Amino acid sequence: MEPTRKADSAEPPEQLRARIEEFVRACREPAVLEPGEKTIRIEEEGGRYDLQIQGSGLVLHAWDAETSLVRRVVGVRGMERGRLELITRRLGRGEGQLLVLDLARAGAQQERLAGRLEFRERFRRILAREFGGWELAQISAAADLEHSLSPAYTRAVLRQGQRAFAVIGADPEADSAACDPILSFGLIWLDYLRGREPKRVVEGLKLFVPHGRSATTGNRLAHLDRERATYELYELASDGSVARVEEASYPNLATTLEPALPAPELSGVVAGWVERLETRFGAERVVRADGLISLRLRGLEFARAWGRVMTYGPDETCPVSTANFDRVEELAARLDRARRAGNADPQDWLYRAEPERWLESLVRRDLSKVDGALLPDPLYSQVPAIAGSDRGILDLLAVDRDGRLAVLELKAAEDIHLPLQGLDYWMRVKWHLDRGEFPKRGYFPGLEIEPKPPRLLLISPVFDFHPTTETILRYFSPKLEVERVGLGAEWRSGLRVVFRARGAERPGDGPRMSAHQGG
Repeated sequence: MEPTRKADSAEPPEQLRARIEEFVRACREPAVLEPGEKTIRIEEEGGRYDLQIQGSGLVLHAWDAETSLVRRVVGVRGMERGRLELITRRLGRGEGQLLVLDLARAGAQQERLAGRLEFRERFRRILAREFGGWELAQISAAADLEHSLSPAYTRAVLRQGQRAFAVIGADPEADSAACDPILSFGLIWLDYLRGREPKRVVEGLKLFVPHGRSATTGNRLAHLDRERATYELYELASDGSVARVEEASYPNLATTLEPALPAPELSGVVAGWVERLETRFGAERVVRADGLISLRLRGLEFARAWGRVMTYGPDETCPVSTANFDRVEELAARLDRARRAGNADPQDWLYRAEPERWLESLVRRDLSKVDGALLPDPLYSQVPAIAGSDRGILDLLAVDRDGRLAVLELKAAEDIHLPLQGLDYWMRVKWHLDRGEFPKRGYFPGLEIEPKPPRLLLISPVFDFHPTTETILRYFSPKLEVERVGLGAEWRSGLRVVFRARGAERPGDGPRMSAHQGG
């Protein structure tokens, strides 16, 4: 249930009416919202709402061109900026909630709240219809920051005797970016319920995603541990209809592997420019997926080169010439000063820009500290690419001395979705590995690639692993070999591994080094 607050002490209906009218007069865009129903914009002068004392009670009537609402108001539960919460009573239904809002003051936040409350009540009716033999013991769209539960999704509990299921649903109107994180929060909700209700068997998780947007969640579910929990995936249409997505019908993984392009040969004056930037400023030379040479300073790209052509700046449209090469050096010098661990101004945007790229540059330079078995070259960045989203995570693909692939996920700040986003990249690498595509497309030339599933390494500063990381990893398939590598907080000064942990184990619970690790 949504958390409730104690109502104000009972007021005479005349006083109650005066409080509501005063609030409405102070609103620039007054509206009435009952959870599960449409928002009704009201205009006092236009006569689109009315308050009448009937007997010993107060009746509120609000209407627009499409709908009408009549409720008996029995009290005020609370008032805050742009929002007055009323207690209503309907015959045979007990207490209800009614909100009077100032849409002009509440803005987008209030609109989101209205949408969440509307979907919560529609979802309540859908669950009652689809699971008639089950008791809907709880339903909420409220944030729970203590347990990392997002208000973007509606959570519920279905019970039948000692059995129970965790339920989570996304509004059918939500876009794919809002739908894709649902499994992270669903697993957190499931695990929370199991801890809260130890005497009840919480069998698993039912997930409801908008119609046609089950691909990401379905692909992820295929790599979870079915011995630990049962998972049911449903698509929910805007008209309220529900369709179960059977495991055999989970969509195929959408992924492509572009050919590995060799590093371009630099000639003439361009080769000399690149060597000068490397020698003078320590510029890093990285071959991009499109075959260009990327010149970076602690991960931040400032120039590109190929053949007899070089460009500089934040885009690729500023050509370098003998006449303006000094500008490239000035830019490199500025970056060199800003992107240093001891920068006196850590708020400098150049210092803060693209931290994952900075972390990548350190990993490339000192890969043996992350894992002593990995070969430092070749090391590929974000191949295969995951299109359609800014994940905020950097993917590297490496191989160890035995020919086994390793997926490295780098994250320089706390991210609740790191485990599942790492899984996204891992499953694509495995898909291409199973089909023998890496050697066919020019990756890892001269090396024999082991068909064994790749390892997944989640690499982040020690204090920037989200507290729920272990919770989510607990539900991964045991066939997926995951390891967390925690780095020292001052990682910009150099890589220092503080802990290593396999799967969901807590740091210190298991051995510090595996057979693959060193340094």
